[in-house]
Amino acid sequence: MAHGGGGRLMHELVNRMFGAVFTNPILDRRHDAAVLPASPHRLAFTTDSYVVHPLFFPGGDLGSMAVHGTVNDLAMSGARPQYLSAGFILEEGLPMETLWRLVVSMGAAARNAGVSIVTGDTKVVDPGKGDGVYVNTTGLGVLEHALQIEPQSVAEGDAILISGDVGRHGMAVMAVREGLSFESAIESDSCPLWEPVQALITAGIAVHCLRDLTRGGLAATLNEIAEASGKRLEVQETRIPVRDDVRAACGMLGLDPTHVACEGRFVAFVPEAEVERALSLLRRTSAGSGACRLGAVAPGDRGEVILRGTLGVDRLLAMPSGQPLPRIC
Repeated sequence: MAHGGGGRLMHELVNRMFGAVFTNPILDRRHDAAVLPASPHRLAFTTDSYVVHPLFFPGGDLGSMAVHGTVNDLAMSGARPQYLSAGFILEEGLPMETLWRLVVSMGAAARNAGVSIVTGDTKVVDPGKGDGVYVNTTGLGVLEHALQIEPQSVAEGDAILISGDVGRHGMAVMAVREGLSFESAIESDSCPLWEPVQALITAGIAVHCLRDLTRGGLAATLNEIAEASGKRLEVQETRIPVRDDVRAACGMLGLDPTHVACEGRFVAFVPEAEVERALSLLRRTSAGSGACRLGAVAPGDRGEVILRGTLGVDRLLAMPSGQPLPRIC
């Protein structure tokens, strides 16, 4: 508890653990607030909290995911991620080695994503009240273009693209949590998404909407966009990319792959005339190498998602209900 008490131990923790890894000219001033240079562009601002259990899973951990999740929320508005804050809620008894692994991973993820962690906070709570460690992050980014990338910009006739296969993050976490083993290792898709988004924007693609597939997966994401835009979205079921091992794992657990969270996938709504160019740009990036087309925005104003099945039968793709995959982010 003394590591959160404001005295010598807390200062040693902050300086030797966080300061040593997150070091940059703004953070190193060690003031109560980070003073940032003013930007002539519009700003994007987001916040998120991460409580995943277990802390480490194939393809990622709580530290790297906290960075990826926050920079991806900025990227989905078309903003270049620049700065992060990091707030740590630590449970008394958390091994220093565990915290160090998470901090090092978080620092590496921030450098890879091109962002600086410029301010933060540390609190320590009693045993049993923190599940090891929780992380809260806030992100700031700049929009260096005039596009309005949001659900309200979705237009009839837009094509719906996806950056890659779905469901891997949720299945990677569940496999560790439940002690499941499969013939092939399922790793989380957690990664930063600014590179493929930047490729679209820099090339002048008229991107109407972007949204990353986190809690609730593809089904929740498409329903959120349909509701906010008031548009009818039609998706071809056979075009939804799901790896065979993920599909098998979902079948074993009674889950729909479209309801399973990702941490490095997004959907993009672009005009029909720019589909092939957009797909080509996405596929040249590591995070968008598996990009494909899912469907289109159809006539209608009911704000619904229609899944066109393999036999040509249409059905509603509903918003997930309940909590089939707790604590996956």
